[in-house]
Amino acid sequence: MGASLDLYRVFCQVARDKSITLAAQALYLSQPAVSRNIRRLEEELGCPLFVRTPKGVQLTGEGETLFRHVSAGLEQIRQGEKKLYEQVNLESGEICVGASDMTLQFFLLPYLEAFHREYPGVKIHVTNGPTPETIRFLEQGCIDFGIVSEPAEEAGDFSLPPVGEIRDIFVAGKAFAHLAASPLPLRALEKLPVICLESNTSTRRYIDRFFAENGVVLAPEFELATSSLIVQFARRNLGVGCVVAAFAEEALAAGEVVRVPLEKELPPRRICVVRGHAPGSKAAERLLNLLLP
Repeated sequence: MGASLDLYRVFCQVARDKSITLAAQALYLSQPAVSRNIRRLEEELGCPLFVRTPKGVQLTGEGETLFRHVSAGLEQIRQGEKKLYEQVNLESGEICVGASDMTLQFFLLPYLEAFHREYPGVKIHVTNGPTPETIRFLEQGCIDFGIVSEPAEEAGDFSLPPVGEIRDIFVAGKAFAHLAASPLPLRALEKLPVICLESNTSTRRYIDRFFAENGVVLAPEFELATSSLIVQFARRNLGVGCVVAAFAEEALAAGEVVRVPLEKELPPRRICVVRGHAPGSKAAERLLNLLLP
């Protein structure tokens, strides 16, 4: 048993119209074609589905049972086709993106704004977390793609195309303003109260690696969850903060903090898109097209 979907569509139309003639008009078929489809379905199912009346046709008991279930199924198919059409044409859908505070604020946000303006029906979910956590979300299938900062060893064989560049700098409040006078030896930071991000971030791993390669071990006075907090702590003279330069721009321009130059500055590093190998939804791919050069 397995009648075709077309037969069921004809059956439901006849059941709703209670007329072979009206159903034929609605389906743009001839009356004999509709009658043949009904006979074929009855033969395949082994029972009569309609009885003729002076006014048209009427469902049998078996026909009533079949119509109740098949009409609900066809409506589900119609709704599914409608939703698929909306997603394919970006009238609806969802995108899940992973990003840190830094990559969201200083790279991703303007792209999300432009995408939402063009496709307002697509919902965008942003999962906030450092690079290792974002890559873990991608592995678990929780996000379509992520925006991460290097180093990103956890990415394994995931695609990791670069989309931007950032630089880490040291800043301090007015109590440490004298440090801005001349480049500071890296080892001098071992004797200063240093403010850094927590150790579970790619930024912190990058900083620790850079100083270790230059024979310096930092022992931060404060380890914070977000880069914006580092600037606030530095502004209140709680130490010398290492932060992505973009986070400190406003405070530097306002004279609330000073930049502490180093004899050997940290090299710039990249912002990258991390994505799986399989193509994502059409909405996710369209957003990626905006992000990737």
